[in-house]
Amino acid sequence: MLAPLTRRSATVLAFSSCLAVTAAAAHHGWSWAESEPTTLEGTIRTISMAPPHPTLHVAAADGAVWQVDLGNPNQTQRSGFTGDTAKAGDAITVMGNRSLEKDKKHMKAVRITIAGKNYDMYPERIGTN
Repeated sequence: MLAPLTRRSATVLAFSSCLAVTAAAAHHGWSWAESEPTTLEGTIRTISMAPPHPTLHVAAADGAVWQVDLGNPNQTQRSGFTGDTAKAGDAITVMGNRSLEKDKKHMKAVRITIAGKNYDMYPERIGTN
């Protein structure tokens, strides 16, 4: 038989739940990124399709390597982009929102374009930023 929750246990449980929700929202939301879109052109260095969201590492012309977060796995797949769509060395254009922290080379992709084909991770955000 389970013991009833004490007031302190209930408070700790509620607080822990709030922290988990806040951390998830901060990571997966847009609050960490600039509201204005930006464009990055470069070459794909690596592709990872692992959860919680697929990522690319893209080398820009100036040599800086950017982490580009795609949509969650289902969004990314719906866009038509899979692990076999592109490979390291392919040219890419990324339209998305960069980190508010200017020293970080990190952005969230709204659309990626490879070999003239668009893959829209967040089609509802295209043209509305």
